[in-house]
Amino acid sequence: MAEQARVLFTPSGRQGDVDLGTDLLSAARSLGVDLDSICGGRGICGRCQVQLGSSKAVARDDSKLSSPNLTESNYQGARPLKEGNRLGCQTQVHGDVVIAVPSDSQVHRQVVRKRPEVPDIDINPVVSLHYVEVDSGELGEASSDQRRLLDGLAEQWGLDSLKLDASVLADLQLSLAEGKGAVTVAVHDETDITAVWPGFHDRILGVAFDVGSTTIAGHLLDLESGDVLATHGEMNPQIRFGEDVMSRVSYAMMNDEGGSELTAAVRQALDSAIGALAHEAGANREDILEVVLVGNPIMHHLFLGLDPVPLGAAPFELATDQAVRIEASDLGLATHPLGRAYVLPCIAGHVGADAAAAMLSEAPHRSEAIQLLVDVGTNAEIVLGNSQKILSASSPTGPAFEGAQISSGQRAAPGAIERVRVDPATLEPRIKIIGGEHWSDEDKFFTEIERTPVTGICGSGIIEVIAELHLAGVIDEAGVIRGDIESDRIVADERTFAYVLWADPEILITQADVRAVQLAKAALYAGARLLMDHYGTATVDQIRLAGAFGNHIDPKYAMILGMIPDCELDSVSGAGNAAGSGAIMALLSKDARSEVEALVEQVEKIETATEPRFQEHFVAALGIPHETADYPNLSKVVELPERLGAGTARRRRGRRG
Repeated sequence: MAEQARVLFTPSGRQGDVDLGTDLLSAARSLGVDLDSICGGRGICGRCQVQLGSSKAVARDDSKLSSPNLTESNYQGARPLKEGNRLGCQTQVHGDVVIAVPSDSQVHRQVVRKRPEVPDIDINPVVSLHYVEVDSGELGEASSDQRRLLDGLAEQWGLDSLKLDASVLADLQLSLAEGKGAVTVAVHDETDITAVWPGFHDRILGVAFDVGSTTIAGHLLDLESGDVLATHGEMNPQIRFGEDVMSRVSYAMMNDEGGSELTAAVRQALDSAIGALAHEAGANREDILEVVLVGNPIMHHLFLGLDPVPLGAAPFELATDQAVRIEASDLGLATHPLGRAYVLPCIAGHVGADAAAAMLSEAPHRSEAIQLLVDVGTNAEIVLGNSQKILSASSPTGPAFEGAQISSGQRAAPGAIERVRVDPATLEPRIKIIGGEHWSDEDKFFTEIERTPVTGICGSGIIEVIAELHLAGVIDEAGVIRGDIESDRIVADERTFAYVLWADPEILITQADVRAVQLAKAALYAGARLLMDHYGTATVDQIRLAGAFGNHIDPKYAMILGMIPDCELDSVSGAGNAAGSGAIMALLSKDARSEVEALVEQVEKIETATEPRFQEHFVAALGIPHETADYPNLSKVVELPERLGAGTARRRRGRRG
């Protein structure tokens, strides 16, 4: 029996005896240690770098490892050999030794993204690279390039039963010739060879898309390192067919080629975004082998070329609630010729793949705390639960939160009022606009508006001004703007009253504006409260506000208005682009794909349209913040006006115009 030595790998803690002379890469594989390599131990890729370490029992001793051989001494591979590191594939064990595996040498290394925000995940993409040296064919052998490649992959990597698409054959011939028998192949999901390059190739890219009804956000990533190489956002060109998703469904319904037009528009925008991402990163489109897409159900159907019309009316039936795997070219996307696309599953008729991606990112199913996750939009997608149970629903909030149906409302764009404070004694307002840094009571504000004039008020601004006016006593619990207050800021507006927020241009907060916001926030609250009923809880531990709009809302004002249930304010926060983060997770990890597919199957779907209690919750939630629900946590930080009582509030709402 060969003489053996003990090898301890850190930080995994795995250890075992191996024969003297065993290289560290082989030792790591035999002990189940996570050590990367895509060149098959040939000293080309530089991914298996390790460091000599020590422990209480084993001192650091260079003699316990072989001296650098010619391959290691003359190394000029793809990844620089850091000072003090050794190549695991070239370094042999000569005695008991401790070996440290740096994080960037681990196959499933953790990655933390800051732009955009992505939780810690293990990188394990569905596409993997494998370098293989193919033996030359000999006269009299019954063989082929394809057969010799497959045999090489089986022998050198243990990859059996691989399929090679016929369209790759031409590239294989050329690559084998140029690489002198050495090639790198991309293997998709351990089953299909989807790309081949001559010699050693060390780069595969992927794109994650969040296809919103207003904007499309894309991120280009290196699938091996997890690095975000470029980020690109643009308006969804479907807006010219309708501001919101239901108007686009109407367009598809009323025009023979309407659905096709909507599909062509969004696919063209996605392909354009891929071009912009590649240009920004100095990358080649053909290095993009994987695309992940998420979106609400109507966006999902449109970019897949599915009919969205059934989603426009009850029972809101999806064409599919399964994850979709498709070639990127079938979506009109110019990537590698055999690039693939993966679309996360939708949850229900109005709870889409974007909500599934947000769940994956926020992970309520892995927490004991009961989390309320809300993507605030024209149709709010709501998820509630924890490791015990997950429920979802959608709630028809309408476009008021996006500035529509508001007299001076607009989208969030430069010049829009986004922040408001009202002095409770004088009722004088202070404002901030998008594109500016200063409040209106600062001198520099007026320099700013010479460059970026005030143009209107966006969703976050309308929420804050109504909440501030309620705290100041101008708007009562019923949502009525009081006309009995002596102030130049309160003006008559036909049969009701309005508040003058800004003079030039004139921006009024009218009774109709307040009513539109009340209807929207009541629908959102009622949807959340309905899920709480079904879960069996009167409180939630955490609230996460997702999406571009949700992330921009000040949690305190959302609660003062009554958009969300009472909760500790420190436990209410924006989730950023949680859908985009979930899409990136699915791009970087096939385990994340399995997780989200299983998670969607576990979600209990609640249909608000058929729930009798939804209307009851909705009516009570029209009050500011609510007719009957207590807000003890909010009351710790904000002095709320005295309550009128449900009966009085409803009578006042009924009398107003």
